[in-house]
Amino acid sequence: VQLQAFGGGLVQPGGSLRLSCAASGTIFSINHMRWYRQAPGKQRELVAAITSSGSTNYVGSVTGRFTISRDGAKNAVYLQMNSLKPEDTAVYYCNADIRTTFTGTFWGQGTQVTVSS
Repeated sequence: VQLQAFGGGLVQPGGSLRLSCAASGTIFSINHMRWYRQAPGKQRELVAAITSSGSTNYVGSVTGRFTISRDGAKNAVYLQMNSLKPEDTAVYYCNADIRTTFTGTFWGQGTQVTVSS
């Protein structure tokens, strides 16, 4: 099983980006899917999470600006980021609890998001 994230880039403050992450391989089911981020010199933090039924949670600093969603048919999770701020600059990672031949938590490679004028 692999998770591949993409969609990062350079954006001006106030701009928007949409991150995508797709799981591939032998997948029987996916439970929770999440986005984390890690800024330089800081610990990795959970940004948003979504359950298999669509319930969502966000860290307070992104509430109202970021939206997490998923597409079960595509084994994908998305993060729509609006009203971006310089403090959103970080490497963003996707993460999912996947039942394959075993059940485990898988990570995608990071995608860089830079918010700067």
